[in-house]
Amino acid sequence: MSGARSSRWRDLLAEAADVLGSRSDARRLVEEASGYEGAELIVHLDEAATTRTGSYLSQMIERRSAGEPLQYVVGRWGFRTLDLMVDRRVLIPRPETEQVVEWAIAEARAVLATRPPGHRLVAVDLGTGSGAIALSLAAETDAVVWATDVSAGALNVARANLPGIGMFAATRVRVVEGSWWAALPTDLRGELDLVVSNPPYVRDDEELPTEVERFEPRLALRAGVEGMDAIAAIVAGAPPWLAPGAVLVVELDPRQASAAQALARQAGATQAEVRVDALGRRRALVAQW
Repeated sequence: MSGARSSRWRDLLAEAADVLGSRSDARRLVEEASGYEGAELIVHLDEAATTRTGSYLSQMIERRSAGEPLQYVVGRWGFRTLDLMVDRRVLIPRPETEQVVEWAIAEARAVLATRPPGHRLVAVDLGTGSGAIALSLAAETDAVVWATDVSAGALNVARANLPGIGMFAATRVRVVEGSWWAALPTDLRGELDLVVSNPPYVRDDEELPTEVERFEPRLALRAGVEGMDAIAAIVAGAPPWLAPGAVLVVELDPRQASAAQALARQAGATQAEVRVDALGRRRALVAQW
């Protein structure tokens, strides 16, 4: 790709599609380089790219051609109402997690209905990564939200995403470093109304797509021989932290659903069900104490 001033976005889009073998990827990269998105790009296709924007497009095409995920190449990705910064320090936000947040918000509203008037919901996102779950909760509810992660790099990404939810919502988010429950201050014990997590749940020996294996953080993906180490730690550790009637929502692999339910019952959950996503897959444990 030349990036020359005489190159029109229309020509650069066609070139990118040929190189990448994907019209959709090419369009997304051209949108990022040009600053024109959706229908706006159509209007400006015959506009000439500058040397700088053409060079930026060439760099992105080179990275995508080398197998780097599109989300990392453009450096941001949509999640529910948010436009999140993402890079190799965090997992790429996925559509199935958007459904998990939908369930979590519904549970938050149900719990709030049982609390005294004026109660401010206290929620936690364990293993926040980019902040997708925590920031969605803060943006879409009035809860105070604690976002935890053992990775300092991931927390830096989450903090960078905070301004995107607006000043008022951002003041209700607390970002803390640590492993699962150990990250939280002890005065939250027995006070949490809602806990949500998309923990690592891939088996150590499970084969993953090359893009995922090469570029996404292993720490956020793999969780022991059965892929259950993180889920077990979260479920077993939940009771002392939860207020009466609180709810725990944990994303999981469909193959882990029965084991996760059993763990919740062993930990004293009064209710433990598995929610099924839009594709009919068992996707999340929802447990109440």
